[in-house]
Amino acid sequence: MSVFDRFRLDGKVAIVTGASSGLGITFALALAEAGADIALGARRTELLEETRRKVEALGRRCVAVATDVAEPADCAALVAAARDGLGDVDILVNNAGMARVVPTHRDDPAEFARVLQVNLTGAYQMAQAFGRACIDAGHGGSVINMSSVLGMVSTDAPQPAYSASKAGLLGMTRDLAMQWTRRRGIRVNALVPGLVVSGMTEAIQADEQASASALASIPMRRLGDPDELVGALLLLASDAGSYITGSSLVVDGGWTAQ
Repeated sequence: MSVFDRFRLDGKVAIVTGASSGLGITFALALAEAGADIALGARRTELLEETRRKVEALGRRCVAVATDVAEPADCAALVAAARDGLGDVDILVNNAGMARVVPTHRDDPAEFARVLQVNLTGAYQMAQAFGRACIDAGHGGSVINMSSVLGMVSTDAPQPAYSASKAGLLGMTRDLAMQWTRRRGIRVNALVPGLVVSGMTEAIQADEQASASALASIPMRRLGDPDELVGALLLLASDAGSYITGSSLVVDGGWTAQ
């Protein structure tokens, strides 16, 4: 097997949440190009169907399921649909998430809780459903939790709920790796993007002060392109990353190196 062959995902089944827009589409198409069949989950079903057509145009099988990761039943249903339609699952990309930029003194605790419910609890519920499916099938797998450098550093844009949820994902990643890798063969890692052009960073891009402050902290002096995350994603998803678990792979233009 060549070095490049280790990045292939032929015969694998991958689940991508938050697959109706932004990074979710980028990740779904990258996994499909690498050879995986794809199960897509998101709340916006009309946009989800567009992603499904793009995946199928690459010659891969695909199922699309309306999914709110905040609902445990939806998480279980997405995994079940993937198994029924495509076969045993191998990869989970926990990408679904939401952002909220609001000063703490004006924040609504219910809205704070909602961000954590989607970004952190939802990722846990998806990992739980995926892990159970892998254990039931008697094989390992790879969980990739989409965190953020905002779980490690801060910007001038006030977003405590988002930052807390992404920091929580880093801790959850380590714990799940300790539980599942040794006994179950399931690798669990976090992909930690810096500021990447996407819907999630629109608020920071729109805030002149926050944008200037963030760019001043990034040695590359620019936002990342979504495609610049694909190499890291495929590393963690494939046999090329077979000795990586419990890690947080940072792709941030150097921001956290300072």
